[in-house]
Order: sequence, then structure tokens, then C-alpha cells
Amino acid sequence: MKKTGLSLALAAALGLGMTACTSAEGPSPGNAEASTAASTQDNPFMVESELPLQYPHFDRVKDEHFAPAFDAGMAEQLEEIEAITSNSEAPTFENTIIALENSGQVLNRARAVFFNLVGTDTNDARKAIQADYSPKFAAHRDAIMLDGALFERIKALHDQRDSLGLDAEGVRLVERYYTDFVRSGANLSDEDKARLRDMNAELAKLGTQFDQNVLNEVNASAVVFDSAEELAGSTDAQVAAAAEEAKKRGLDGKYVVTLLNTTGQPPLAYLENREARRRIHEASVGRGARGNEYDNTGIVARVMKLRAERAALLGYPNHAAFSLEQSTAKTPEAVNEMLGKLAPAAVANARREAAELQKMIDREQAAKGEPTFQLEAWDWAYYTEKVRKATYDFDESQLKPYFEMKSVLENGVFFAASKLYGISFKERTDLPKYHPDTWVYDVLDADGSQLAIFIFDPYARASKRGGAWMNSYVSQSRLRGTKPVVANHLNITKPASGPTLLTWDEVTTTFHEFGHALHGMFSDVTYPYFSGTSVPRDFVEFPSQVNEMWADWPEVLANYAKHHETGEPMPQALLDKVKATSTFNQGFATTEYLGAAMLDQRWHQVGADKLPEADGVMKFEADALAADGIAYAPVPPRYRTPYFSHIMGGYSAGYYAYIWSEVLDANTQAWMLENGGLKRENGDRFRATLLSRGGTREALDLFRDFAGHEPRIEPLLEKRGLDKAGR
Repeated sequence: MKKTGLSLALAAALGLGMTACTSAEGPSPGNAEASTAASTQDNPFMVESELPLQYPHFDRVKDEHFAPAFDAGMAEQLEEIEAITSNSEAPTFENTIIALENSGQVLNRARAVFFNLVGTDTNDARKAIQADYSPKFAAHRDAIMLDGALFERIKALHDQRDSLGLDAEGVRLVERYYTDFVRSGANLSDEDKARLRDMNAELAKLGTQFDQNVLNEVNASAVVFDSAEELAGSTDAQVAAAAEEAKKRGLDGKYVVTLLNTTGQPPLAYLENREARRRIHEASVGRGARGNEYDNTGIVARVMKLRAERAALLGYPNHAAFSLEQSTAKTPEAVNEMLGKLAPAAVANARREAAELQKMIDREQAAKGEPTFQLEAWDWAYYTEKVRKATYDFDESQLKPYFEMKSVLENGVFFAASKLYGISFKERTDLPKYHPDTWVYDVLDADGSQLAIFIFDPYARASKRGGAWMNSYVSQSRLRGTKPVVANHLNITKPASGPTLLTWDEVTTTFHEFGHALHGMFSDVTYPYFSGTSVPRDFVEFPSQVNEMWADWPEVLANYAKHHETGEPMPQALLDKVKATSTFNQGFATTEYLGAAMLDQRWHQVGADKLPEADGVMKFEADALAADGIAYAPVPPRYRTPYFSHIMGGYSAGYYAYIWSEVLDANTQAWMLENGGLKRENGDRFRATLLSRGGTREALDLFRDFAGHEPRIEPLLEKRGLDKAGR
């Protein structure tokens, strides 16, 4: 989920979808013919879908439909804005704010489908459309947000908001619109508005280039091996998948290991060949800074300077101050304080873990009569599994036979949600799909009424961006009478044949992403602006992290963790080992995460004059990590700058949000445990006080409503094993 200077909520309200950009060109004149074509019945975006809950007509959508729908949708919305500003009547909540909320619906439908498809199943045509329309969308946004007449109407309502007879949600909506317009430059001079438009246009273009480079570079950096022997330690299915990938690339007889868009790569945990591990690691960390056509260092340098200059134009000392103003953290100083408290303990724990890994290396090499070697980043995951097995008589491979993907989803994730919230799920095969490797479910509320439609898209593919995320095709709103259509996307390697067996990390990720889906599906708000996950970035991860706690809840685990061949339940002894290792390797996990989070803050807490040119990007990164005491070679950041997609999109100055949200998550998990765990009344309370409220109240107020107290950091320190030595 991405966000720029425009809030996610306002982006949706203005029909700009969840990937709202900022730019300087308007909708292209001379597109009347395309717009006329778009109005014909064969364009599925021109009218609401008649499928259940306005589910998209993926079977009718063609790439040639997008541009005409975009042009027509932008033109229509500008006419709707003109109708608001030219209204001779005094501004009212109905004729201004509600009119804004209801504007841009054609554009919103087309953009929602387009950008979700760009993320999940892109192609050359979609890439070209994205590059062409990103600045046009940004210009469209600027045409609205910098409209002086529109802002005057909003300002007039804001000045008298407490006397308009509105309920609390209505008053908050007026306040949020006013704030978003001010933060978007509505109070700037005409000259400064022109400069802002230029900046936004360039940022939109650069953001698209960065995203496309990241995807292309992931595919280009796949590592080719000449023999299966080099992949020793892999399962037969993994070797077969590597051979199949090579065949797809015209490399018959070879083996290709593809990469994920993280620094760490899964094969590093099991490949016995140290040289193979090194090659994969170096291919991973070198992405985006190799001097090839996908090099992102120049884009990063320019984006960071533009963001800093834009923040200064808007009256902020740096981009972080601008971005964090709308968060629960509020200031860079608050973020720095929290990250600074965690970093020393995390690095100290990582160093202790490294010492244990080094002992394992020394013992193994001595037993083979070979000289030892120093632990490197590409050795960490491999020897971590060895130490885990030696310490707990347990390794990850013991778990996978019990984690068949469909069982994890239906008998685990869905089962927990049914127990906690009373909802149920029914797979349906009659609705069209955008890709064959997806599943569609009706979600029914406790009373049997339809709550939502859920799409599950688990597999990695070359046309899909990395990571895991949730998005919305249709958001809930009482004003519009809509119910949610939401999707979860993962990047699990699809086996060449046989069942899909998950790692424990993939299991918890499946639970995590469904927490986002629940946040969207349980939304019960009036205005689209506040729907679902339209909350501060450092709050949005909180409900999803809470949902992870049910992955190893005994009743839930017993329902889904069954051997895919025998049906036998996971032995209690194995479950006990899973729990015993819950804080194992947390020094590494916390350090790699903090490395990325603190790097993000360094990039965004300085002025333009202190930012590097392209040739200085990697030095800036190294210096930043060293300055924060988080530079530890065996544990590189989870993302390095040239492939750090989070901070080039919606998480700029916001990657800290995961651990900030985890403070709230740890408090909530503690509350759940104290109150009986997986109980319907606990789920009902969480749904009523928080999940259903979207952005209708301040985020921390929602947390207090649920938990009954202020957030405390101690539960997080305990959860991550940072409450002991090293603090």
C-alpha cells in the first residue's frame, strides 16, 4: 500500500486510488476521441460492476480500456469539481465535502484495478501506461488540491465546523480535508504552487521508474548454476523449480535461483555450498547499484533532494518532519528516541548470536580437518539453522510437511477469524479472476449476511512485485452503500508439482496479511475518506501484527498443522520447540530491521544541501549506518537503498512503523492473553472499538478505547527478547 504527500484516505475520496501520485501536468487535451470511446459499453470501468459487491469484471478488462477510462474519469471529476466551485450557494457540508467524497468514481474504479494489476501481474503494456499516466494523475491531483476556489469553500466550512450540526465523524472529515489541502500547498503563492507542481510531476515519474527498475533488476539478478550439485541442501522440489525456471529462460540443463526483494534470500538457510550462498547474497545486495540500465542510485539521489526541497517549500525543516506530522509518532525526534532505545540491545544480541554461530563454524571445520573461516552475511541463515537444531533439536524443515498452504489459509487463518469474530467463508468459483493462481471467497458475517469478498493471491511470479501486501478493489462506505472487496498478496514459490508447503515465516505472513484484510472488511464508516486501513502509517501495521498471534495458538494450530500426506497432527513436542525458539535469532531480526528503519530516517531528516549525488548514494548509506551504531557486516539492512521500495513509496520516513506498531501489538497480545485469548467477546471488542472505526478517530484514541491504557514498551522488549542482557 503506497502513499505520498496526499493521504491515502483523501486519495481514495478523490478517486485517485491507493497509489496517489503528485505531479504537474494536467490531463492531456486532445483526448476527446479516446474519452468518447471510453464511454462505450465495452469499457467495463464506465459503469459500476453488476457483479456482487461491485467485484471487478476481470474477464472484460483489457489493457486498452485503461487510458480511455483514465482520461474520461479525470475529465468527469474536474467537471464535478467545477460544479462545486461554481455553485452560487454558500458552501455547505453537502454541496462541498460530500460532493468531493462522491466525485471521481469512474477514475477510482479504473485506477483501483490498474494499480492492483500493476503490482500483481504487470506486463509491458501496463508498464508503459503507468509511465505515461503517473505524471498525469499527479497533475490531476494538483489541479484539485491547488484549486483556490475549492480551498476557500473548504476553509469556510472548517472555520465554522462546530456550528454545522455535524456528528463527530462529519466534523473530523471537514478537519481532515482542510489539513490535507494545506499540506498539499493550498496556501502557497501562485509561483510556489507552480514550483510544487513541477516537483510533484518529477517525483511521480521517478517513482514509477524506480518501481519498474526494482522489478526488472530482481529478474535480471537471478543466479544461474551449472549443476544440481551446487544446490546441495535443497529439496527435490526446490531443485525442480530451479530447473524449470532455467528452462523458462532458455537455459535448459542449468538451474536458476530467483530473488526476492529483500536482502536475505531463503536459499541461504539451506544451501550447503558456501560459494553458492555467497553468489546469491552478493547478487541480492548489489541490486540497483550495478551501473546497468536498472541502476537506481541516480533516481534515489534526485527523489531525496526533491522531497527535501518540497518539504522546505511547505514550511518544514525536512521530509521526515512533513511526513511524520500526520503519524501517531508526530515528530522525527520521537521516532529517533524509540529506535535509539532498541538499537544497542538489538546489536548486542546480534553479536552474541554471531559468537554462537562462529563456534559452530569452528567446530565443523575442525571436525573436517579444514581451516575455519570468519562468519559472513551469507553464512548467517545457514548456521543459524544448525545452531537452532543443536540447541533445540529442531530445524525449520521439520515444520513444512505440516503447513500445506490451503490448510493454513482455510483451517488456520479462516478458522481463527471464525472463532474470534463469528465470520465464515465460502469459496466461490463463478467470479472472474485476473490470474489463475488466485482464490476467491465470500465472507459472511455472524448473522449470515455478506460482509465482503476476499481474494487470495499467494504465488511469486516474474510479473509480480516483491513482498506481501493487502489492497482494496472496493472500500466500505455507508455514504456510497459499498461493501469491501479486498485482496491479500504473498510471494510464495510455487512448486513445479505437488503440494505447496510453507515455512513458519510464510505461515505467520499469511496470518499477518489477513489482519490487514480484516481491517478492511470490518470497516463500518460513513465516509470513504475514513474507510478500512485509512489510518496513519505507523498504526496500519498494528492490527495485522496482532493477527499473527493466532498462528501458534494451540486450538488454531491443531486445526491446520496436519501432515499433508498422513493427516497426522503436528506432535506436541514439535510445537513446544516452535514456541521455545520464539526469541531465537531476534538479535539478527531486530538489527536487520532497525538498519533499514534508521537508514530511512537518515535519508529524510536532512536538507537538500546535505544529500548526495548519484555517485555518493552508497557512501551516504554506509555512513548513516555507522553513525547510528547499526553497521554490523554480518547483519546488513533488510533493504539497501537502491531496492528499498517501501521508502520510495508510501513508507518514506515511515519504515519505523512496523516496530512502532509492534509496541501496540505487544500490548494488545498481552491484553488478549490476560482476557482469555481466542474468545468471541475479545474479538467483538477489538472489532467494535478499533477494526471497524477506520480513521474516524485519532489512532491512539482507538488503541486506548480497546486496551484501556497508554501503550507500554515493556511487552515489546519481552516479546523480542530485548528485556534481558544487552539493554
